[in-house]
Amino acid sequence: MNEQQPAEPTPLDGIRYFSPPDDYQLCGRDDMVAILWRGKPPLPLLEEDFTAVAPSGCPDYDMVGRGIYQALRIDPECVGAAAYAGVLKDAFPHIISELGAEIIMLDGKEVDAPYLDRKINLLKIMALLDKENAGLPLEIARTYVDKGSRLSSMQHAVTCWYAAEKQLKMSLVLRPDDIHAAYEYGEALYMLGRYDQAAEVWSGLITSLNPGERARVEARVADILADRIPMVPPLDYLTALSVAVELHDNGFSDDAAAIIKDVLADSVFAGQFPLNEVYYLLGTCYQETGLMAEAAEAFKRS
Repeated sequence: MNEQQPAEPTPLDGIRYFSPPDDYQLCGRDDMVAILWRGKPPLPLLEEDFTAVAPSGCPDYDMVGRGIYQALRIDPECVGAAAYAGVLKDAFPHIISELGAEIIMLDGKEVDAPYLDRKINLLKIMALLDKENAGLPLEIARTYVDKGSRLSSMQHAVTCWYAAEKQLKMSLVLRPDDIHAAYEYGEALYMLGRYDQAAEVWSGLITSLNPGERARVEARVADILADRIPMVPPLDYLTALSVAVELHDNGFSDDAAAIIKDVLADSVFAGQFPLNEVYYLLGTCYQETGLMAEAAEAFKRS
């Protein structure tokens, strides 16, 4: 029977992997840290640090910290990520503090899609460090939803909403009685067109909600049971809107407007989702094609 070979390290820009000798020990913080590396995956190092390590030498404490942190920032799901996160937790408390401060900074301001990607990766590192914290996959899911619902990044809607559904499921495994996570899980299922599953999830919440929330959830479930649902899964409409954005950006405002009008023609979808940005885009398309009255009407609804 062949032994299973260890997975190849994940290729990452700016990172080179170093395989230390079996007796290599990571030491630092005035001998407060002493970790034998045997059995762990190859060390990710910044390219300049890899070059600086002499052929017969080994990376020092600071090199290891820099390399691991950068590797996880690029891809917190890379091969060996859990082991790398464990080393950060045991040996680099200052990096953990920096990570937390950066997440707080990103929470405190309006950010665009690249910053949301950065926040997602930082939260995923935190989730590796604190695997029992149900709030972390919940916050990752919310960030995915934010990104996947913005007109400027709607080309990523499919990836983001499926990722959000996965993270919400993980959060509920850790904390099954979280009403907010369960409601948002139902919303993700609804977006993916899994209406019956969404109704089942929401029906299980009703007795735990206050009267105002209960009325809203009961109405959503009643609509599903009465087949008052969008004509296609809402995620398909987001995908169509991403095509409209691309057409508009390439100068095809007529075609973009036609797609937007088709999406807005579904009154169920249009009534359930905030579409201010979409109406503004429609107004811009009309304006660029000389339909000024239609543009004014669309802008009023944005």
